Amino acid sequence: MAVGAQSGSGDPEGEDSGARPDRSDGGPAAEQGEPAEPGRPGGPEGPGGPEKPGGPSEEAGGPRRGHGRGKPKTPRSFWKELPLLIGVALILALVIKTFLLQAFSIPSNSMQDTLQVGDRVLVDKLTPWLGSEPERGEVVVFHDPGGWLPDTETDQNFVQKAFSFVGLMPSADDKDLIKRVIGVGGDTVECKRGGKVMVNGKPLDEPYLFPGDTPCDDKPFGPVKVADGHMWVMGDHRQDSLDSRYHQNKAGGAVPVKEAVGRAVVVAWPLNRLSTLPVPDTFAQSDLAAKAANAAPAALGLAGALPLVMWRRRRRHGRTAETPVSG
Repeated sequence: MAVGAQSGSGDPEGEDSGARPDRSDGGPAAEQGEPAEPGRPGGPEGPGGPEKPGGPSEEAGGPRRGHGRGKPKTPRSFWKELPLLIGVALILALVIKTFLLQAFSIPSNSMQDTLQVGDRVLVDKLTPWLGSEPERGEVVVFHDPGGWLPDTETDQNFVQKAFSFVGLMPSADDKDLIKRVIGVGGDTVECKRGGKVMVNGKPLDEPYLFPGDTPCDDKPFGPVKVADGHMWVMGDHRQDSLDSRYHQNKAGGAVPVKEAVGRAVVVAWPLNRLSTLPVPDTFAQSDLAAKAANAAPAALGLAGALPLVMWRRRRRHGRTAETPVSG
């Protein structure tokens, strides 16, 4: 007899097979499509029945279904992040240079002793963006309005040009100057030999002048009326400064306000010269801009009176129209 030819019921061949066979042995009932009880041998889940949570695979440390554990992330190498850090730093430097602060190097003696050759000053570029204009007594950086600086060409390599572009070093292509504002639009400035600089008839006390210098003995000037939208500038080292006094053939020597880069607010380098650049007290005289102050109330009074006059005229015209015409 061949093994496996039996029906699995244990009865001899040829006996009546009409009796209901035992389903627990996986006999013909399973062959006829009746499902076996779960968890029993021969069931659809295999000999061991359905796998339960926490079964052998998990107890043995095998992977859980649907919850594969990924490998821990390896931190990026410093050298891979370095280009990104440099790029962010350069972008920030460019934004700061364009809208907030820019460093400038002092190339000449014209502002001694306030500024020395080689000093690095930080220039405020935010307030001009907000509409602020230079005021008397401020130290300002401005573009060459034309003819103040000689036409010279300075070669720079790629690295120098890149650093100049983002504001990390001065540019040799920029034609910029730095002076102190003495008068603004509407002011009258003058200085006679042996005398002091006068602004709107008021003398300036100038303790910031280079020791031994006179206010203007090398180049007296004025009186000069500063045009609106312009500023009269002079160096603190008067005997070594080619300032507004020497360029009166154009705009009377005044510099257009639109050429202003910004106000120098602090000496940042070298560290032993770290200091601010405040406006001297002499420019805080209460009557320094007396003419402008006297003109302002008159203009405001006229502006306030005009609507009143128009209202009275309309009212008088209305009464005249209502008066009956006698026949």
